[in-house]
Amino acid sequence: MIRDEGPISRSQLSRAIGLPRSTTTALVAELLREGLIDEAPARSGGAGSGSGRPATLLSLHRPHGLVAGFDFGHRHIRVAVATSDGEILAEESTPLDVDGHAENALDSAHQLLSVVLDRAGVSLGDIRAAAAGIPAPLSNRTNRVGSPTILASWVDLDPREELRRRTGLTATLGNDAAFGALGEMAYGAARDLTDFIYVKASNGIGAALVLNGQLYRGSHGMAGEIGHTQIDPTGAWCRCGNRGCLEATVSIDVVRRQLEPLGLDPLNAGDMEHPVATKVLAESGRTVGVVIANLCNTLNPEAVILGGDLASTGAHFTAGVRDSVRHLAQPGPAHTTVITTSLQGRAELLGAVACAAGTPISLQSA
Repeated sequence: MIRDEGPISRSQLSRAIGLPRSTTTALVAELLREGLIDEAPARSGGAGSGSGRPATLLSLHRPHGLVAGFDFGHRHIRVAVATSDGEILAEESTPLDVDGHAENALDSAHQLLSVVLDRAGVSLGDIRAAAAGIPAPLSNRTNRVGSPTILASWVDLDPREELRRRTGLTATLGNDAAFGALGEMAYGAARDLTDFIYVKASNGIGAALVLNGQLYRGSHGMAGEIGHTQIDPTGAWCRCGNRGCLEATVSIDVVRRQLEPLGLDPLNAGDMEHPVATKVLAESGRTVGVVIANLCNTLNPEAVILGGDLASTGAHFTAGVRDSVRHLAQPGPAHTTVITTSLQGRAELLGAVACAAGTPISLQSA
């Protein structure tokens, strides 16, 4: 509540969360001791002011110093160091099979952190907060990977503890699509939006649902796993053990296999104007768009923001998604807009930076 509604007084906080004033005061004192929140006198005439003793207002503590962001994709790792205002000082990335080699991925994250610290001319001691995006649903209770079929090599690991052991940093964890949504809210196309869907379409297909300015994670952190929506009961087997899931039918790997006989690379913009490539991308977009249209009918968002490798292939994939949403989502006075991220594959990394810097959005349970 302090993060999302602050600055807020103790009495306002007590009323908002329905706890006795004495309990709220004790909890606030604990948070202050731990350095997680700050307090300051209320401005005259502002919230918490009155004729009696001036109230103090509570707000989320913003780190004094630098922050680090980690973006673990299915096939890459990105790391950045930034100021507490979100200005990137240095960043680096490397391709890696994150899904199948958790230990190697965590070791590489440590190595990349050393590289960006050196490049920025700062030391590990200058880092005051960190956040890491993981490409899998995270349990609300344990902050571990919540599905045994997504990131299978990570299931028995505690990513927060593994990062802390290697880097000395205690990171806030979040699903990578959730960090993508936060990156869009802090730096990109969602800065003026309160209800939107962010879709990361790469090796897997995941979504983050932002409703009334808050990320919706579901009861166990699994909300937004649209890649495992079944679209063809007789289709290809998916890594989750079912047939015909969306990401078994459409992903950057599937597109790459379809175009490989022609020698076309889906991440080469020039190749994607080939007549076959435009057809494959448009049809891929239409397939993803069917699932998104169903979400639009359920949630009525202002916009759908497309990120990930498929969104970076050019206009044809986005046009396919837009076509399905236009035809299948229910029309209304303000139709849902389908747009592509302007953050060029960095939304998840920038979201991790924004989270570490204290941007107010509910990415995980307390």
